[in-house]
Amino acid sequence: MQAIVVNSGIANSCTGKQGEKDAFKMQQLAANKLQIQQEYVGVASTGVIGKMMPMSILENGFSKLVKNGNADDFAKAILTTDTHTKTCVVNEVFGNDTVTMAGVAKGSGMIHPNLATMLAFITCDANISSQTLQQALKDVVEVTFNQITVDGDTSTNDMVLVMSNGCTNNNEIKKDSEDYYKFKQMLLYIMTDLAKSIARDGEGASKLIEVTVKGAKESSAARMIAKSVVGSSLVKTAIFGEDPNWGRIIASAGYAKTNFDINQVDIFIGRIPVLIRSSPVKYDKEEIQEIMSAEEISIQLDLHQGNCEGQAWGCDLSYDYVKINALYTT
Repeated sequence: MQAIVVNSGIANSCTGKQGEKDAFKMQQLAANKLQIQQEYVGVASTGVIGKMMPMSILENGFSKLVKNGNADDFAKAILTTDTHTKTCVVNEVFGNDTVTMAGVAKGSGMIHPNLATMLAFITCDANISSQTLQQALKDVVEVTFNQITVDGDTSTNDMVLVMSNGCTNNNEIKKDSEDYYKFKQMLLYIMTDLAKSIARDGEGASKLIEVTVKGAKESSAARMIAKSVVGSSLVKTAIFGEDPNWGRIIASAGYAKTNFDINQVDIFIGRIPVLIRSSPVKYDKEEIQEIMSAEEISIQLDLHQGNCEGQAWGCDLSYDYVKINALYTT
């Protein structure tokens, strides 16, 4: 793949054979403009489900397309209910050359991957095979984009794409090599930053929530519990109201689809312990209120069951979320 064409506003989903034809038409128009083969163009859409693509408008837009390398224009063009763009860049030295990796994403509502109204595109210039690149993406997406939730709603349109043009002079990055793990750390940095940006920009959100679960028997169990907590509507509304209601945290951890000893759990809100070995701890109300009033809230759970950990990110649930989604198509 050498290019990606994206439209926002209309999802081109549940639009039948005409929608499929329109997607291929977009691909063809982009390929013609860029003078590359049609099959080397990826197509992504985001927006309202069930509406047909305004192909005349799109064709007019393609006539104005320029290859200026302006990532900011691309980042703005793919937004829907997002309040700001989401981009990230990182550089790392491999041998005698520097590899650059850049990412851009959109997402604000209907965020609960594996399928979400989330698009993310990452480009780099490393010398790496498509198979190795795919494996790195598969590993990293599990602990980043698949660990965010805004509202628990999934979507018809979801894509994460990584492309590398191989233009640097580094030795080819081979799977399980030292360079491969360095490359994965670059990818992890980019995708974590974009994932947190999506969670922070949740529709109507005023606070980012980060949940860390440690002391689990398996990493997958820790991630499952973290996502259960950050996805709880009662936890999210408590965070919005700046209420340190740890009962909602332990309850949402308990109904995660994994087993752990519920009698051995520690919970911290910020730096303050509120539950130790599943027994309540007295805390200074003014001190915890200061933590709850911040724009970023961290919640930590220690299960005391093993050595594995996991994280998840989300946002509070506000009145504005209801307003935005009550009037989405009207």
